[in-house]
Amino acid sequence: MFSKKQETTKIDREQRELIEYAQYRIKQKKNLFRHFIVFLAGAVLFIILNKFLDFGVNFRPAQVDWFVWATLIWFFFFLIHFLNVFLFSSFMNKKWENEQLDKLVAKQQAKIEKLKTKVEKEHPLPTASKPEITRPNTPLEP
Repeated sequence: MFSKKQETTKIDREQRELIEYAQYRIKQKKNLFRHFIVFLAGAVLFIILNKFLDFGVNFRPAQVDWFVWATLIWFFFFLIHFLNVFLFSSFMNKKWENEQLDKLVAKQQAKIEKLKTKVEKEHPLPTASKPEITRPNTPLEP
């Protein structure tokens, strides 16, 4: 009587997928930003360890300080992470996965149909004729 009718919001399947994809992308970018911050902090730590605390001063592969190599290797991994988030994810996203799945399923179904016709051609099923009823059922005597 005095209660208000509560409106329920329904999110259809397509909107839910869009929201989930947006949340996934936000999580990817957030993790990339964290990786970048940890990379910068780690590079500064390497420099401090080498230059100010004299850690590994004598270790110089290819006449370059070790912290340069460590930072370059870490930067390589960060670059792969960056490309994965911004380049590969844009054209290899959920839509691309669904298209590839549909393509592979269609290809598999075509193979199955081809095998079916081959089996039917090479090994046909015997045709069974239905027996004719020669006399109708007779009722039981009481």
